[in-house]
Amino acid sequence: MIYGSVCSGIEAATEAWHPLGWVPAWFSEIENFPNRVLAYRHPTIPNLGDMTRICEQKVAPIGLLVGGTPCQSFSVAGQRGGLNDERGNLAFEFCRILETLKPRWFVWENVVGALSSNKGRDFAAIIGKMAKCGYGVSYRVLDAKNFGVPQTRRRVYAIGYLGDWRRAAEVLFEPEVLSGNFAKSKNPEQIGGASSLVQIGAGKGRGFVDVYNHAMESTWVGQYAPTVTASFGLGNAIGPKVLEDNGFRKLTPLEGERLMGFRDGYTAIPGAKDTERYAAIGNSMAIPVMRWIGERIEKVETS
Repeated sequence: MIYGSVCSGIEAATEAWHPLGWVPAWFSEIENFPNRVLAYRHPTIPNLGDMTRICEQKVAPIGLLVGGTPCQSFSVAGQRGGLNDERGNLAFEFCRILETLKPRWFVWENVVGALSSNKGRDFAAIIGKMAKCGYGVSYRVLDAKNFGVPQTRRRVYAIGYLGDWRRAAEVLFEPEVLSGNFAKSKNPEQIGGASSLVQIGAGKGRGFVDVYNHAMESTWVGQYAPTVTASFGLGNAIGPKVLEDNGFRKLTPLEGERLMGFRDGYTAIPGAKDTERYAAIGNSMAIPVMRWIGERIEKVETS
């Protein structure tokens, strides 16, 4: 799979999908420190910069578009400007790129607060726009703690496939769920969490909602070791602390990398400050979740 990445950050998607043999065609990131990480870790991959200018450029064709557009306007910790905030409105820019480049697949990630922003209207507008671009869309809340990392990190993941809702749904949901046999399906806690959900668009804007729950996003709190509890706060990893037997200490960037599934020292590039590393790690995606999604897409592609 050849993919393009927007709001790339420090590229959790590439770290997750490299073992699958997937190759990035290009990145799109504007923040200083993530740009330095990308240049250091992936010097041969072009960084297109501002995602709002991608549609006007001649870019390499891709089979998948991935991105976690800014979450601050949807987070319950913020002012919740939703789509009226220019950061929230970048979700529509993601859709414009879909409409222009027409990749077979897309993966979009955001905070669970996106579901309840503006009483659910913002998320409905985003999913509706994706459907109008020709994509069948499936979405689900997945919790990183169920994928092998020691933190609670619930995020909504939307998967789209061009022209076919069934392929998108097969990525996130078990066959028993899709066939309507809920009694034999897995316990939601085994994969994502009790607030699993799906909405499937049918290309021309029609669709249906199967399971829907406006769940609130939770803080990052999880067990790092028997005597260590890490709390990053709501998404930005600013001022994290670790509780040990003898009191509090600051979480190290290395521990932050491990909490997200990155390899040790991934953000330890020349000249990196701890504050920069904290923020970049906290704004990234959980690698084991992204790897699972990639593996599921690969399975559908080859079936």
